[in-house]
Amino acid sequence: MKNPSIRVIIPAFNEEASIGLVLKDIPDLVNEVIVVSNNSTDQTEAVAKEKGATVLREVRRGYGYACLKGMDYIKVNNLVTDIIVFLDGDYSDYPEEMTKIVDPILKNDKDFVIGARVDHLREKGSMTFPQIFGNWLATSLMKVMYGANFTDLGPFRAIKYEKLLALNMEDKTYGWTVEMQLKALKHKLKYTEVEVNYRNRIGTSKVSGTLKGAVMAGVKIIGWIFKYAVKK
Repeated sequence: MKNPSIRVIIPAFNEEASIGLVLKDIPDLVNEVIVVSNNSTDQTEAVAKEKGATVLREVRRGYGYACLKGMDYIKVNNLVTDIIVFLDGDYSDYPEEMTKIVDPILKNDKDFVIGARVDHLREKGSMTFPQIFGNWLATSLMKVMYGANFTDLGPFRAIKYEKLLALNMEDKTYGWTVEMQLKALKHKLKYTEVEVNYRNRIGTSKVSGTLKGAVMAGVKIIGWIFKYAVKK
C-alpha cells in the first residue's frame, strides 16, 4: 500500500486535560484526526480544535455512537481513506506507537491490527482487576468458541477502511471492540496483534472507573460473544 490515506477516530468525553497531549503525539503519517466529542461538557472540543483536529459532536452517550459518528463523517464527505485507526482520548495509549500499529497492514497486508496491552508493558495500576479479568475471560471464550488468537480487547487498533465498512458495525456502547473482533473472525479478516505500552489514564474512566460501568461493559461484551455462538 503506497502513500495510504490514514484517518484517526478518537471518541472523547470530557477529556480536556488529555486530548491535547494525545493529538500532539500522533505521528505525521496521519492525514486527518477526527475527535468525536461524546456530549462533552468541558473544553474538550475547544482544545481539540486548537490542536488542529476535525471536531464532531455526538450527543448520544456511548463509545460506539462516537465511533459511528466518525465513520459517518468520512462516508458522507467521500473522503478517500485506506486505514482507520481508533484511539482513546485519555492518554493511556502511546499515540506515537501508531506506526507499529499500522505497519502490519502496510508491510504484511494484514486487514486488522490490535494493540495488545501486555503485562510487561503496562504501567502499574493502568488497568483495573475487572478490566484484566474481563479481557482474559472474553479472549479465552473467543479462543474456545471460535478458535481466535486474540489476547486483548484493546481500543488502540487499526483496520482497512473497506474491511471496516464490510463489518457493518452496530454496537452503540460498550460492546464496540468485541463486536469488531467477532465480526473480523466471521469475515475471515487477516488479523494480528502488536504489543503496546499502556499507562495510567489522565482523569477517571467513565467505564472501568465505576462499578456500574464495569459491570455493564462486562455484560455487554459477554453478551456479544454468546450472541455470535447462537448465530454460528
